[in-house]
Amino acid sequence: MSQCRACPRLVAWREQVATEKRAAYADQTYWGRPVPGFGDPEPRILVVGLAPAAHGANRTGRVFTGDRSGDWLFSSLHRVGLAALPTSTHRDDGQRLDGARLVSAVRCAPPANKPTPAERDTCASWLDRELGLVLPHVEVVVTLGAFGWAAALAALERAGLDVPRPLPRFGHGVEVPLADAEGRIRTLLGCYHPSPHNTVRGRLTEAMTDEVLGRARALARMPG
Repeated sequence: MSQCRACPRLVAWREQVATEKRAAYADQTYWGRPVPGFGDPEPRILVVGLAPAAHGANRTGRVFTGDRSGDWLFSSLHRVGLAALPTSTHRDDGQRLDGARLVSAVRCAPPANKPTPAERDTCASWLDRELGLVLPHVEVVVTLGAFGWAAALAALERAGLDVPRPLPRFGHGVEVPLADAEGRIRTLLGCYHPSPHNTVRGRLTEAMTDEVLGRARALARMPG
């Protein structure tokens, strides 16, 4: 996956950013490639985000690491008992997720943090592969924002889960039970994306984030 060059616009942007860098990180070597998932290899909770940030995961090589959205998310994951540390700063910082895994619908940093639907669809095969590996363990899929919601719904349907029509609409705290062919239920759970656009304006608070991730933990029947 780290060598994928399927989306010319994303490849050009991720590599341009990795070369030009931000002044604050001028002495650092940027990852500048597709960013893999991170966390428990047998997660009960799968968190699906949008895409790597240009100077966040595109720099550090770890999803949701090195930017304000990631700071917000990992802090909440720690508070609800899913992350070993309250921060995630680089790949060798000792961070660990217990029972949870983070993935992005699009694995390369997009210009203006806005991947296109075509780029989402091109990247879907990577989400499908990772979902196929972890789905036997997953009880809850938390999506961060409407883009992740749509990508997760499509991936879960391709994985054989029964997705209702019309498609369920994204909303913060919305829960949708999805059954597989054997009748096993996984829950799709919506959460506003922890972007500064949402957190600075108060659309998403720490309490709201903790409530969704805590609910995911309860639905996954995790102790503690």
